[in-house]
This record gives sequence, C-alpha cells and structure tokens, in this order.
Amino acid sequence: MSRYGIAESTAKHTSIVTVNAPGRLHLGFLDPGASLGRRFGSLGLVIDGISTTLDARLSSDDEDHYTAVPSACDELPRIQAHIETLRNLTGIDAPIDVRLQRTLPAHAGLGSGTQLALTVGHAFARLHGLDMSAAQLAPALARGARSGVGIAGFERGGLIVDGGPRGPGILPPVLSRFDFPSAWRVMLVFDDSRTGLSGPAEREALAALPPFPQALAAHACHLTMMQILPAVAEHEFAPFAQGVSALQDGIGRYFAKSQGGIYTSPDVGRALDWIGARYCAGVGQSSWGPTGFAIMESQEEAEHALRSARDANAIGAGLRVEIVRGLNSGATVSWASAQD
Repeated sequence: MSRYGIAESTAKHTSIVTVNAPGRLHLGFLDPGASLGRRFGSLGLVIDGISTTLDARLSSDDEDHYTAVPSACDELPRIQAHIETLRNLTGIDAPIDVRLQRTLPAHAGLGSGTQLALTVGHAFARLHGLDMSAAQLAPALARGARSGVGIAGFERGGLIVDGGPRGPGILPPVLSRFDFPSAWRVMLVFDDSRTGLSGPAEREALAALPPFPQALAAHACHLTMMQILPAVAEHEFAPFAQGVSALQDGIGRYFAKSQGGIYTSPDVGRALDWIGARYCAGVGQSSWGPTGFAIMESQEEAEHALRSARDANAIGAGLRVEIVRGLNSGATVSWASAQD
C-alpha cells in the first residue's frame, strides 16, 4: 500500500490495472471573496455508490486504444488529452489501451472532471511503475484550482475541509478530515435534464458575482468550525444537519443570480424544500448542481422521507433519487491478468 492507502504493484505487459474513484459532494465554499486574502476554502464529503472506473494496460499492438461504455463515450477526448499531458510530463510514450467502464455524471456537481483526471493519472503511473500521488498529478492535469476536496477525497475519503489555494497552481491544503458516521445517509436527487456550470461559463459566472460579504464568510467559517465539524466528531446529527442547511442557504443565495436560483434545477429545489420542511436533514446543492442532497440520520429515515415525498408528488417525474453512504476511504487500484 502507498502512504495514501492506494494499492501499488509492479507494472507488467500482461497486467491490466483498474482504478475506481468515488464521487464527492461539494457542500460549500467558505470565502469565495478572499476577505482575508485567501480565496475559496471548501467543505466536502466523499460518497459511496457512484464512481468513475477505468481499466488500462500497455498496448499489445503498438497503438493506443480508447474505448468506453456507451454512456461514457463523450469522455474519451478528455482521457486522450490527459494521457498526452502525462506523456509530455514523464517522457514515457509507450502505447496504451484504456477502457472507461463507469463515470460520474458530467457537470452534475459530483467532481467528475477531477476523478476522471486522477483515475487516468493513477492508471498511467502504475502501469509505468511511477510513484505519483494525487497531489502531484492534479496540478499537472489542471485540477484543484479552487477546491481541494476532490483530490483529498480521492486519497483518503471522509468529510474534508480545505483552506483554499495560496496562489495559481498551488493545491489547497487540507485543514481537517473526519470519518463520516456510518449510520448517516445521503439522499442524492438528480435532474439528468440539466447540467451545472463548468469551464469558461463557470469562470465568467464567478467573475460576474458581486463581492462576497466578509460577514457571510465569517458566518460560513463559524458554522463549519464550531457547528458542523464538532457535530461530526461527536456524532450529533441535528446540529450537523442544521449547520449544513444554513451554510448551503447562505452560499446558494449568493450564487443564485449565476445559476437561476438557489438551486440550478427548480424541481430539485422543490423536492429538497419539501423534505427539509418536514425532516431533520442537511439539504442543499453540490457545487453548481444540478444534483441536490438531503443528508439524513439513518437509512430508515431516508427511506421514509423518500416514500413520503413521492406519495405527496414532491419529487417530479423527471428526477432520479439514490440513497448512499459517506465513504471513509479513497480510490482503489487493483491488478488482474489481461485477457487478449
């Protein structure tokens, strides 16, 4: 095992490496306006049940091959671009076969871009016997410019707070990491008809926002450090849920002009408002959405809330819902014999 808890092995031409990376929720920025000189800062949670999975092997016919399951074919150009970046970085140009078996929904607020980049990076490194960590790979693959929770989550899982980047190309430091209580559950509410902001549109939206009030930043940090994290440490669900909902409400109102409301998807917003008004739940939207979440105290409570919301027609026909756990471990890497 490496120091990040990811299995390592010696690369062989007859071996295939599989990297599986979990998704994450971005629960909110702490200070996107840099009121003290340091911008962003993030709270995030790694979740089980949804992931990006990639197989790779050294090519047997001196040519690259990139394939994917039908639902993930759109990601192949990004994979090829990452491989070329890694070749330029390392000077290794051996042909490679890559197959994308599963991917997180793109631009849905679950960290798909970072997890794809890191799965490609780790597969490339392990095939060639390179000891490269996620923290080394992420800047090379243009990840981690604003939030470090996806990178730290890839390595360690859990509930994570980062301190925002000190400058361009410098990864945000991890300030805190806790195991997420095993009994708590996350109800994910998907609207597959919409996507969140990304790329140039995201940068333009951030640039167009008004100054982030220092008082709101202070409140977000206070909620995180003196309510949310202590509640996780002591397994006290109610203050945790109240803190997450309050943090999300403040951040959501700030970003509302850029995303068309507190929620990118009005249907997701209506479903979570209904649940939040009737249950003790930490509700909000992950990153730019459209994926929303309701964190609940138990599997039974989450299932009851879901049944009740459906019975009341609070969950629209176009929405998709999954109940998952938090995940207190990071990505996995495994080896198997390649079958030609």
